[in-house]
Amino acid sequence: MPMQRVATGATIAWLGALLLSLASLAGAQPAAPQDGSVLPRPPLPFPGQLGPTEAESTAVLPVRIKAPGEAPNILLVMTDDVGFAAASTFGGPVPTPNLDRLAQQGLRYNRFHTTGVCSPTRAALLTGRNHHAVGAGAVVEMVSPYPGYTSTIPPSAATIARILRDNGYSTAMFGKDHNVPNEQRSVAGPFDQWPTGRGFDYFYGFVGGDSDQFRPALYENTRPVYPSGKDPDYILDRDLADRAINWLHNQRAAAPDRPFFIYYAPGSAHAPHQAPAEWIARFRGQFDAGWDALRDDILARQKAMGIVPGDVDMAPRPEQIPAWDSLSDDEKTVYARFMEVFAAMLAYQDAQFGRLLDEVRRMGLADNTLVMFIEGDNGASGEGGPGGTLNELAHLSTSDGEHEMDIRWLAENLDVLGGPDTYEGYPVGWAYATSTPFPWVKQIASHLGGVRNPLVVYWPRRIAAQGAIRDQYHHVIDIMPTLLDVTGIKAPVEVDGITQQAIDGVSMVYSFSAGAAPSPRQTQYYEINGNRGIYHDGWLASTTPRNMPWEIGKAGAGSDISTYQWELYDLHSDFSQAHDLAASEPERLRDLQAVFDAEARRNNVYPIQNSGGMYRAVKMGSAGPLGAMRPLYVYWGAGISVPMGSAPPLFSLPFTLEAEVEIPAAGADGVIVAAGSQFGGWSFYLEGGVPVACTALSPLPGGQSRVAGPAPLTAGSHTLRFDFAITGKGGEITIAVDGNQVARGPVAQRALMMAGLGETFDTGRDTRVPVSQAYRDEGVFTGEIKKVEVRVRMPQGVVAPRGEH
Repeated sequence: MPMQRVATGATIAWLGALLLSLASLAGAQPAAPQDGSVLPRPPLPFPGQLGPTEAESTAVLPVRIKAPGEAPNILLVMTDDVGFAAASTFGGPVPTPNLDRLAQQGLRYNRFHTTGVCSPTRAALLTGRNHHAVGAGAVVEMVSPYPGYTSTIPPSAATIARILRDNGYSTAMFGKDHNVPNEQRSVAGPFDQWPTGRGFDYFYGFVGGDSDQFRPALYENTRPVYPSGKDPDYILDRDLADRAINWLHNQRAAAPDRPFFIYYAPGSAHAPHQAPAEWIARFRGQFDAGWDALRDDILARQKAMGIVPGDVDMAPRPEQIPAWDSLSDDEKTVYARFMEVFAAMLAYQDAQFGRLLDEVRRMGLADNTLVMFIEGDNGASGEGGPGGTLNELAHLSTSDGEHEMDIRWLAENLDVLGGPDTYEGYPVGWAYATSTPFPWVKQIASHLGGVRNPLVVYWPRRIAAQGAIRDQYHHVIDIMPTLLDVTGIKAPVEVDGITQQAIDGVSMVYSFSAGAAPSPRQTQYYEINGNRGIYHDGWLASTTPRNMPWEIGKAGAGSDISTYQWELYDLHSDFSQAHDLAASEPERLRDLQAVFDAEARRNNVYPIQNSGGMYRAVKMGSAGPLGAMRPLYVYWGAGISVPMGSAPPLFSLPFTLEAEVEIPAAGADGVIVAAGSQFGGWSFYLEGGVPVACTALSPLPGGQSRVAGPAPLTAGSHTLRFDFAITGKGGEITIAVDGNQVARGPVAQRALMMAGLGETFDTGRDTRVPVSQAYRDEGVFTGEIKKVEVRVRMPQGVVAPRGEH
């Protein structure tokens, strides 16, 4: 609040004299008196006339807001794409000793739920509102022009980070943020949807659905950073733990009296499944028996641990998931290694979390630190399909078999799996096994395998029942009101003058001490990509899954929502959702469908968006990605890096790329333009001075197409032109130098999207994961780039906006 001063008569007189003096010095003369007399020159002001004294002023200092007394520190953790039964803490096959010890000293919740997919869960977690109610009805890249699917969290839904920061907390986020709209990820912003715009003092991590573990696309606050550098042992999960520990040290040094809120969200175990080789070796041979046998083993452990009721039945394996015994020997060999890699990734992540937890304890902070650990933002991922994939994004963008793996070659080259040359996701059978005892997987929000995730709560000061299991029904929207409850902070009525919408979640604090208390949550709807469910008074009605998670790229998949079949389950007696009662309870099913309709209308679920992801983007026309395209993109030199949402559509349309370059006397090498990575990318570069065009789907044999000119460029100014024409699944690239064609060649198969999701369109270098292995250390261009123009040939019926920028 600014300091207030009271103007006195002397002050006003002094100001008048000053203005007259300044006017005189500037040459302005007041009108002469009519009688011809001369006006006296006003006296210049002097220091003794400089206004009110301290005694005449009212001093006002800003009031520092302090958190309520005894408010706990908070460590909120959410991992990625980890099913209910992956971690040993809930009976799974992957050892997670640090989560185990947290649970042994805290509480395990076995009826906790997420939304079924990433962005919606994360929006619901931070806002305490249902995902459609805050515009997050789908992953943020799949925006639709309807209130529930805007991919923009409204200012009427302030996050828990914003509320805690406004009430005296230090706030920081590390890891994955999948709620920044695609078109807002460039240096041009805006940044209000970034973590720092949503209440976090500090952010270190990546924005988007996934990131490479070895060469991640990272940001510090809103600035891109490149931490991997030349460290051959760099890996993202270790870096995130290092950064969180360093931030905590600095926070306690600068403000030891302020409680902290850390949101720790590693990208593990989302694709790409990658891990240190020595950790993969630890699991050699452990999954050779296959996913059907693993599921039986897990259920036996869960019953023995009390994670599930002793009389629970196993939900049957869906027919879309092959039986392990139906596979060939090579398939079994390769698929078992896929699971070894996944297990290594999750176990390594647990070890890094353990380092952070140990530091909290070493610093004497554990007693009053509340840890809420959500293992997975949805169920285990089935997006690898029946056979898994070495390139998840290419696999999801086509769904027609054109990216099938060479199983024989992989069986002979197993060590490529889990390393930097794959972007893999395991077969859906492993997702099914690590969802035991429930049916289905991630994206299938209608069924428990897609939405039931482990929750562990630890708070030594307030939780006495160490090692206990809680079976109250809860949802991710309940985390935010729980944190407000434990801190003693009330939800604000307004934030920045904007009235806040109602919080949908309820506090879970009652369950910390009352294990037998009934849950206050009696109703919860679910919907992702047309898969719908409604929980009400212990019953669950679910649509029968239609769109398989590995077919999200199929055009128009399942577009008629009126033809879905519905199922019905009594969760009072059927913990695993194994017995469909729809045929015997038709009236109850109709009642639950009416409850779903009411909840859907209240939360902006309609119109339901259940078409394929790639198809939805095209269908939107001017409201979506095609409408954001322009026919001409101009870049003035090297050093430019723009994200996929702002880049030229090189992966979907024919184009011409023209570059004006200056070649020094010694010649030049390096990247002129690169977009994407070796898992989906284009690169235009000089190799030994020779112009080259390269497109990649994989660094493995057969994964690249390359066309090169016949001779190096001479010293001086040149204009390079690369023309790409699409034919079928590939096309043809033509190279011209100074208007003369010098090369032409086929592109056998082109990438349909930039991969990975954090990759960029770069001039003068190839950042993060390279497109080509023909250059090293980003392939920095050694000549001068004066200008780059990209012209795209717009599809018929799409009117591009005017302007080149």
